[in-house]
Amino acid sequence: MSTLRGRLPAVTDPGLAVFVSGVASMGLEILSGRIIAPQYGSSIYTWGTIIGVFLAALSLGYHRGGQRAAEHASTDRMAWALLATAAYVAAIVFAGDLMLAAVSGLPLPARFASLPAVTLMFGPPTYLLGYVSPYAAELAETDGVGRASGHVYAVGTVGSILGAFGTTFLLIPALSVEWIGFVFGALLVGTALYLTYPPLSGLTARSLGVGLLLVLATVSGSFGFTAEGRVLYETQTPYQELEVTELNGTRTLYLDDQRHSAMDVDDPTRHVYDYTRYFHLPFLLADDPDDIDRVLFVGGGGFSGPKRFVEEYDATVDVVEIDPEVIEVAERYFAVDRSHERLNVHQGDGRRFLRETNHTYDLIVLDAYEKDKVPFQLTTVEFFELARDRLSADGTLHANVISAENGPASKFYRAEYRTLSEVFPQVYTFPTVGGATVQNIQVVASRNATRTSRATLRARNRRRDIGINLSREVGRLRESPPGTDDVPVLRDGRAPVDSLLDPMVGQRYVVQRAPTNGTGTPTRALATPGDVMAPSRDSHGGPAVRASGV
Repeated sequence: MSTLRGRLPAVTDPGLAVFVSGVASMGLEILSGRIIAPQYGSSIYTWGTIIGVFLAALSLGYHRGGQRAAEHASTDRMAWALLATAAYVAAIVFAGDLMLAAVSGLPLPARFASLPAVTLMFGPPTYLLGYVSPYAAELAETDGVGRASGHVYAVGTVGSILGAFGTTFLLIPALSVEWIGFVFGALLVGTALYLTYPPLSGLTARSLGVGLLLVLATVSGSFGFTAEGRVLYETQTPYQELEVTELNGTRTLYLDDQRHSAMDVDDPTRHVYDYTRYFHLPFLLADDPDDIDRVLFVGGGGFSGPKRFVEEYDATVDVVEIDPEVIEVAERYFAVDRSHERLNVHQGDGRRFLRETNHTYDLIVLDAYEKDKVPFQLTTVEFFELARDRLSADGTLHANVISAENGPASKFYRAEYRTLSEVFPQVYTFPTVGGATVQNIQVVASRNATRTSRATLRARNRRRDIGINLSREVGRLRESPPGTDDVPVLRDGRAPVDSLLDPMVGQRYVVQRAPTNGTGTPTRALATPGDVMAPSRDSHGGPAVRASGV
């Protein structure tokens, strides 16, 4: 290592320490979003909390480090700060879930729910990194306080830029959260070793000990089995954390720790989740179901709807999915045959695809919303006008909205209903559970100005052979519209989606399992994973596997 020092004469110990602390602080800030989002969502409130906590912790570290720098600044103390940070990163890798669980039940307003978790997990290591810059400025071999501090700011900022871009474009797409934490921890340990070598010392030995701790913490999180089943595949994509598990013959796709799609391994086109059965309702709303020749799904996931449509109907099905890794996983683990002549899979943004396509669709299924992560550009009047213009004269848009039917957590659903009503002459609502429970609400908007009654839908369900019995689903049709006076019409210039989703934080999200006989009431409800285990019962009396903490 001394030879390396000789080859890098321009790299000073203070400069290297500041550079690495910048890489680590910004890298951890980007990574924290991936760790916090599954529990608290990735809304503007979560990211505002993350940025605020990191800035506050750094400022406190700068202040305290500056007070101590004149008397205590040394290369060894900088190495200690880096090493202590690495040890805390190892604790996050090993016990991050426990830390989240420890503070998830604190009685705070929804907007501030993530503050204790971000503070506990990332406040201490960021505070420790704050010591490095004032120590480095004191040790810098530069004349003048202004020149020394300017050099430190510049080097630290360059490191932060590298940490931000490297984490975003290289580490997150390639590695799991645990291994990204290991990379930053190993970088900090390696820098501490470099700063204290030679000679060998107690600090060097402790550096090796922290390195071993990092390895053990990282490996312990990679055993390949969770409470949700055997892990078949997991990765970080540019958009989300992705995991595929299998349990009792059911294969499940998790995105940011939330159930997104499921498949019966023995019957890949059977509807496992109840809400996907509702995707067939437009075949009852249409005057002639044979007129539905071309269908677009915005959002692919496990392709539950597209697979069934291709099998059941003589229709061409287009799917646009923004995450290329989701498409690959669907083909590899969820029996999606991309070579099928009537299935066309496109990677990209749904709104851009609609803007650029020259196809006209008879049905557009919007399945791109999550409970706490909704792309606002797919919720506005302007987007729905674009979708309407890509529909045939009697075409239908079917939106899978996650919200409550009534109560405080219903704001997003009611805003979507009001927004769709600005664009389409008829809007229908089919809640899958009902009441104030956060659930999948199917909102169906039609260009056909004639209202179709529940009785007509029941008669068509008995008469038409659409491959699935929807008598139970038709019975959930709400004949009267929801109240919308207290919610806005969403527009590109003002779409406060985050504030509309805010009341759902802390609410239990119920996903019903589909009945196997096509007509019975579901006997089981699932709440989103990544939450506190608790016994409870859904509105139909079935046991809920999890009580949601987000």
